[in-house]
Amino acid sequence: PVPLGEAFEIGGSHTHAFALIEQALEKAGLTRDQVDCIAVGLGPGSYTGIRIAISIAQGWQLAREVRLLGVSSVECLAQQAHANGIAGRLHILIDAQRNEFYLATYELANEGPRELEPLRLATLEETHARCQAGGTRVGFDVQRHFPEAKAIFPHAVTLARLAAARTDFIPGERLEPVYLRAPSFVKAPPPRVIS
Repeated sequence: PVPLGEAFEIGGSHTHAFALIEQALEKAGLTRDQVDCIAVGLGPGSYTGIRIAISIAQGWQLAREVRLLGVSSVECLAQQAHANGIAGRLHILIDAQRNEFYLATYELANEGPRELEPLRLATLEETHARCQAGGTRVGFDVQRHFPEAKAIFPHAVTLARLAAARTDFIPGERLEPVYLRAPSFVKAPPPRVIS
């Protein structure tokens, strides 16, 4: 077997995901054989990071038959905000590029977060209008458009706590990233024939 700590080539650049996994296991005093469940963040977020995380979880399940759970970044951010002592109405904002934002609204009470408006894709104007209704704005990498937003990132510990309370395990092939925008690409024209 190849040690997880070795660098792997993915898409032409090195990833440190395997080294981080090895470090986490070492800190916890665990071996790969002792892992029986993996919780993975499904986004929205970094396209490459989420794809790598899902691929690792799928591969681990194929090799070791572990149970898998997928958790959305928005659910994790709502729980993180609650753990940070934020209460009341909460607007979660994630930059979706192209002047659009992933937007969800929660109510944070003593017993925890309750979803009021599910995650959706919104324009910059729609997002500003929604946030004008009051409440705390949180997110990561959105301060350029929303300087009053509190910077909160999904933490692995919060993801693990959310996963510990769940039993909706799924097979690896059903783990899918959270995308709300249809993929768009431009097909390259056929090659020119040079005589």
